[in-house]
Amino acid sequence: MPVELPKGIEINQSPTGIVIKGPKGEMILELNSEVTMNIADNVATFEPKSGSRFASAVTGTMRSLVNNMVVGVSEGFERKLELVGVGYRAKIQGKKLNLTLGFSHPVNYDVPEGITIDTPSQTEIVVKGIDKQKVGQVAAEIRHYRPPEPYKGKGVRYAGERVVLKEAKKK
Repeated sequence: MPVELPKGIEINQSPTGIVIKGPKGEMILELNSEVTMNIADNVATFEPKSGSRFASAVTGTMRSLVNNMVVGVSEGFERKLELVGVGYRAKIQGKKLNLTLGFSHPVNYDVPEGITIDTPSQTEIVVKGIDKQKVGQVAAEIRHYRPPEPYKGKGVRYAGERVVLKEAKKK
């Protein structure tokens, strides 16, 4: 499948890698030696160099990575998290996310480079960035502090995530 390049996206190809520039930033990817990339008429296509299974598998992976980079530098990615529980709050203070999650102490999360975190309300967290993997990793790390528990559903969950509640113990 080809990757279509929207207007304003610039791809520079060197023998070892690819540099993609867009309105939101710049990303660099090291191209696998088993894959050839061709750019013509704002469309990037990928082909395996040999007929091996590894070459064809890595071709699809490289295509997907480049597509994610193109979407990232043009539109960006975001993950939304919700805090469910009495007294659970989130507040951004400079480059730190301050979480109150029912522990005896507040949890401070250092926001990594290239990621922005917004808190539209006290119970919502929005993680934004141009790198899809990094955005997902940061959201997973924040969720890891207090994942949703199965009896009351309290904790940090992704927006729209369904938590299946268990029935309480019977006497």
